[in-house]
Amino acid sequence: MVHVYNCHPFASQQIVPTEQEPGPVCCGGGALFVVSAGGCKIEAYDMGADGCPLICRFATMGTVQSILHSQIGDYLVTIEEKNSATYLRAYTNWRYQAAEKTRVGVRLLGHFLRGSSLRGAPKEQMEIIEIPLFERPQCVACCRLTGDLLVGCPKTLVLFSLRRQSINARPAILDFERCLILHLPGLSPAQVALCSGYVAVQTELEVLVMKLEKLSGPQPYKSGDHAQEHSLVPKDMVTGDSLDAEGRSGEGAEQEGFFMFPRHQELLGDRARDCGLVVTLEYTGMEAEAKGSFTISYLLYRRFAPDFFQGCTVEETRLHSLQLLPVFSSRNQEISDEGEKGAEPTCVFCFFSLPNTGYVYSVRGGVELVSTYQYPEKAQQAVLTDVFLHVITKNALQCFSVRCASVAARAEDPYIDTTMKACPPATMEVCALRIQLFIGLKALYHDGHHIALVTAADIENPENAERAARRNTTRKSSYSKPKEPTEESHGWNLYVIDTVPPLQLYHEMVEYSKRYEETNPQSQSCLHLLSEAHLLLRAKLLDPLLGNPVPQPPCTEPDRPADGAPDSQTLKGAFRESCAQLGDCFSRYVQRDCHLALPYYKMSGLSVNEVMGRNRPQPGNPAGYGKGFLFYLKHSLYEDTAEELNQETADEVLQVFSRTEASQLPRVCASPALVNASPAAALAHLDRLEATAGPSVPLTLSKAAFALRMGNLPLYTHHMGRHAEMLQVYGFIEEPQLLLHARGQQVAPTPLARHLRGSQDGLLVAALVALHENNKLRLDQADLLFQELCPGQTDVQASPQLLVDFWEALLMASSQEAVIQELLFRLASVYIDRLARRHPHAGQPLKTAEDLINSCSHYGVLYPWVSILTPAQFNIAHDHTEDLQKLQSLLCGPSLDVSSVLPLLEQLSQDDQAGLSVHVLCATRRGRYESSLQHLLDRCPQAIVPYANHELQDAHMALWWQKLLPELCERTRASGGQNSILLAALKETLVVVSMELSPLEFLDLMPDDGTAQFFLPHLLECSQRKLLT
Repeated sequence: MVHVYNCHPFASQQIVPTEQEPGPVCCGGGALFVVSAGGCKIEAYDMGADGCPLICRFATMGTVQSILHSQIGDYLVTIEEKNSATYLRAYTNWRYQAAEKTRVGVRLLGHFLRGSSLRGAPKEQMEIIEIPLFERPQCVACCRLTGDLLVGCPKTLVLFSLRRQSINARPAILDFERCLILHLPGLSPAQVALCSGYVAVQTELEVLVMKLEKLSGPQPYKSGDHAQEHSLVPKDMVTGDSLDAEGRSGEGAEQEGFFMFPRHQELLGDRARDCGLVVTLEYTGMEAEAKGSFTISYLLYRRFAPDFFQGCTVEETRLHSLQLLPVFSSRNQEISDEGEKGAEPTCVFCFFSLPNTGYVYSVRGGVELVSTYQYPEKAQQAVLTDVFLHVITKNALQCFSVRCASVAARAEDPYIDTTMKACPPATMEVCALRIQLFIGLKALYHDGHHIALVTAADIENPENAERAARRNTTRKSSYSKPKEPTEESHGWNLYVIDTVPPLQLYHEMVEYSKRYEETNPQSQSCLHLLSEAHLLLRAKLLDPLLGNPVPQPPCTEPDRPADGAPDSQTLKGAFRESCAQLGDCFSRYVQRDCHLALPYYKMSGLSVNEVMGRNRPQPGNPAGYGKGFLFYLKHSLYEDTAEELNQETADEVLQVFSRTEASQLPRVCASPALVNASPAAALAHLDRLEATAGPSVPLTLSKAAFALRMGNLPLYTHHMGRHAEMLQVYGFIEEPQLLLHARGQQVAPTPLARHLRGSQDGLLVAALVALHENNKLRLDQADLLFQELCPGQTDVQASPQLLVDFWEALLMASSQEAVIQELLFRLASVYIDRLARRHPHAGQPLKTAEDLINSCSHYGVLYPWVSILTPAQFNIAHDHTEDLQKLQSLLCGPSLDVSSVLPLLEQLSQDDQAGLSVHVLCATRRGRYESSLQHLLDRCPQAIVPYANHELQDAHMALWWQKLLPELCERTRASGGQNSILLAALKETLVVVSMELSPLEFLDLMPDDGTAQFFLPHLLECSQRKLLT
């Protein structure tokens, strides 16, 4: 049962001054078009002006059976009958008929008037375009975005593209080009719809929605297999042996006086291809070959069966009011006056209706059923807009709410349905906002904020009516055409009704909801009405143009804003107010979905203080604070961007949690929003919590933080001594805001962190490392934090010692490769910078080089030859000795990418042993052993043999006799054998060479300068070893 409210979505009502009973009617572009004079004349009335004055009238070429207006191009298209033949015609420039004796031109599609009619000054004239067709047109539809035309024929759909042609420098002339024919064997359209490539076809009991998409390149056309046309009807609809030429069941479908109806069926998305209807494309346009061909995507197929249980006879069970509705958002507003072909709506909705039920599907970005409308009585026609669904029955105009804005909001904004933003769900039950009584409603039309109604009171003999009803229930079920108007009908009227601006209706619905709140605060009707009001505003805010983004054609209303719309700022203010009201509902009364109070309050822009003022319980109210408010308050306090509350509000927050959720007090007390809370009051609440729930590490740390804020150091020391440091680290992991307060991308240390900096810096570093490893602190945030903690230890180039300690400790704990490489680079940079500048340290490091080598796998044990280059008693300061050993250890370790630090080595000189050791280490890691040997021979020959023993192994063993031995021989000879270091190195080298080479190879290495006797012992040893092996 649909809930019916008594709102007032309709404003004024005017009677159109028609002189004759109206025939077919349509509206668009601010005008109402009425077919009169027996179908041979069209009258246009201005719906926006008082009294709906006549704009113009003009004669048609035949009897109008159907009429439709296109906003793009501002043209009329009619289906006319003359001499038992049916024609399709388009009327362009019809507004020129407002002037008397205006010329009228008649031409065929694609043929322009030439000759004398186009010579001289341009002439303003209406044109009638004859559109030839192979089949009789049954229905027609225009695209709201492009102005293209879709014509439904008994077996085909014909698509015409709107064109603008310029001839002889005259203003553009509208024309159409037939570009595509869709063959639909077995389907005879009763209604069609077209929107941005989406095509909808409706028969009496079937609906098919397709998407036409252009392929990237021209495709060869393949004609359909005509031999298979008889197998295109769904198998479950075939009740005989074959199908006749019209695609209907043969004579065998009716046996023994029974008629077999098809069963209900709904196929969505890719499954719609299994409906059994095969659509064949035939390309006819000139641009098809140049721009590529089309492909068909099946989106929706729905078939109904007549059902007596719906309160309608079989004859009355037929679909009507097929419609495709595009909904736009701020992302796709750039649509030119000509109807930009590339513009795509955010959502496209398909609506169709049975006499008692209406259906709204979303067909863009996935197909789904959005809403189902159960009408209180049989509906004759319905029109879907982005704000309302208007339905007429025999004696009432009904206005239902829609969910288009809810679907479009989620398609546009990915943050909907998160803690940041919310929107009433599309599955929320729809309601009837108003049921307005009329007498004898016949037709309904909509344009902008205008609704046009045709009424006619029928006089029918009661006996004839009873006889006809009895005859209909006894005869065989079959489909019948709608009744033609009889001569007995009279009392006709044509009304134009203006809808109320959304903002005005919003305020009325808010006032209406207050009645439910006063009588029953827990009623769902209050929330439902506020949600409906919220969607009203969303529907307008989705589109900056406050309606259809397609530009309206010229009309006679001067400077009238669409829908009487207020400015954007007024709508946004109302939207924030609506969010606050929904937040109030979810925070106070609604137990289910109470978490939605958080996003709605956020969207309202209210501060925490203002929200608390709206949720303070009234005196004597036993309910107290609602769950939704507590949920909002917790998340608002826990967020990094929380606002700072004054002392009064902060103390009130502590009081609220002390009464409702005392277990949350440690986390609440650590929030940056409560920095102004009274420390004494906070300690009192924490003491009561400890007395009832027992001690915990976060609770003790919170008490220590407030004791520090009070300046009570003995109490602070007492609380900090109650738990071991490792347990305190776990406590900081649970409550990181005890140490740092984040403000977006910025972080600031708390007073507790500043105190730990001077008293327990090891605990502080360990806690921050734990926070990083638990994804509660980023590396860049840690940099900012230590810059704040150590303001006096920083300059433009140096890093605080405590930050370096943090990097070293994090390198020991981290297992993330990206973080490890970043830390290795940072530490190597710091060590190199300190060695190059030799500035004194501002503090002592927490870890020595030996500690790091013993506890961190990324720091390697120093190579023996490195210790020879830079012994422990090296002549540099102790702090720089530690930096040197740490850098050497990183280079000796397995993890540092040496190539990343090469640019930094330029600032490190090789004049001293420290710089030399680093450069040689880097060269060795890069495989440059020969240059390293050269440097060591020049600067530190005593390290050459340890270097060779350590580095020249396996594949590099040949360097012993290819590089090292010749160099030592040459240098020893140059020194006259007096250099004991070189001589000892040469002897050790000969020992290694004699072990690795054969006697002949060793003999080839002996010099021929008369010093062979020095090598003979080693040659003899090599020969003896060869004999033994």
